[in-house]
Amino acid sequence: MADAFEEDAENTVSIGEYLQDLEEQELEADLVLGGDEGKECTYSKGYVKRQAIFSCLTCTPDGNAGVCTACSLSCHDGHEILELWTKRNFRCDCGNSKFGEFFCKLDASKDVENPKNSYNHNFKGSYCTCGRPYPDPDVEEQLENLQCCICEDWFHEEHLGLESTDMVPRDDKGEPQFEDLICQGCATVCSFLKLYPDSIFAPVQHQTATNSSKDKEVVEDAPLTVGSSKELNNGSFETPATDNSLKEDCNGKAVLLGENAATNTILSKCNQIDDPSTKCVVGLNLLEAPISLEKSKSMFLSKDWRDALCRCPNCTEFYKQKGLAFLLEKEDTIAEYEKMAKQKRAQHEQEQSAELLNNLGHVEKMEVLTGIADLKDEIGTYLASFDPSKPVTSADVHKIFENLAQKRRRMT
Repeated sequence: MADAFEEDAENTVSIGEYLQDLEEQELEADLVLGGDEGKECTYSKGYVKRQAIFSCLTCTPDGNAGVCTACSLSCHDGHEILELWTKRNFRCDCGNSKFGEFFCKLDASKDVENPKNSYNHNFKGSYCTCGRPYPDPDVEEQLENLQCCICEDWFHEEHLGLESTDMVPRDDKGEPQFEDLICQGCATVCSFLKLYPDSIFAPVQHQTATNSSKDKEVVEDAPLTVGSSKELNNGSFETPATDNSLKEDCNGKAVLLGENAATNTILSKCNQIDDPSTKCVVGLNLLEAPISLEKSKSMFLSKDWRDALCRCPNCTEFYKQKGLAFLLEKEDTIAEYEKMAKQKRAQHEQEQSAELLNNLGHVEKMEVLTGIADLKDEIGTYLASFDPSKPVTSADVHKIFENLAQKRRRMT
């Protein structure tokens, strides 16, 4: 009997824990589906900036196609489906030439292919440089994967090319302290980011002083070009001077572009005086400057780092040529995707409530609104006098509704 009571105690949760669990479930749904109710195929919207995408291995075992939420539910129910979270600039493939004789039930008038779609091994169920599936059937404890904001592949922390997984920026509770990750492979293409102030990078801890010294020696021996900066002891980057690196600051004083983060900050402030769309924050024409193709380290970016990116004509064209123009689009960020998802959810709840009330008569409508208000008041009153760390029992729930019933009896 004692064991039975102990088992019940383990299954109880506090009010705080219950509410937190509900919030986490809603957040997860927002991140995955983006508020999409899955009723209409998104094909007619073209290449959507960011949306939830699924791969059907039953129809396309080669992993060379992706379908939207609605098609995954209506056209591929019962199939082997992979949830890929979100993909950028993607158009639903369901029913096109990659699906053979299978046609989309929601929109049959689709082009043969979507040439602008991008696919990787995630569509086959493989992730990271190790190509393992997720969840991995050969691993007891599933390790957290991190997504690169450039190639959108997912990586195990130990496969990011770091000396130690301790170098992943986290707080004391182990929560990520960075907004975006750029994997080691994509860091080479994005090496120009080292020309920006340190503030765009999340702080990374070095494993040991010895490793830091070795890294410094290797960097010093390597040829230095734009995007191949010398790493200083404080984690900032020092970019070497080039022939055209001397410019003037706001006061007409000559400064060395890329010499350190402070210099770039000075130039950034100068640029704010005039039209920011024509002034270059970096101070170099990236279209003409040599870019290092050497292997770089994975990068961890701080919150709102994209806002610091230069948007002058030369840099904007450079992003386009490197296939990075999406970095300037606010809709591309996961934060914006999540924000829009929450707005859609709130709007949907309001529309449902309005529709329900509109179908009722005046008396019934007032009774419903009064009942909702009473329920909120009773729960609020009960929680105000309740210890949030105390487990919630069925007796507590019954007590709330018993109080409501007594209140209604008194009113009638």
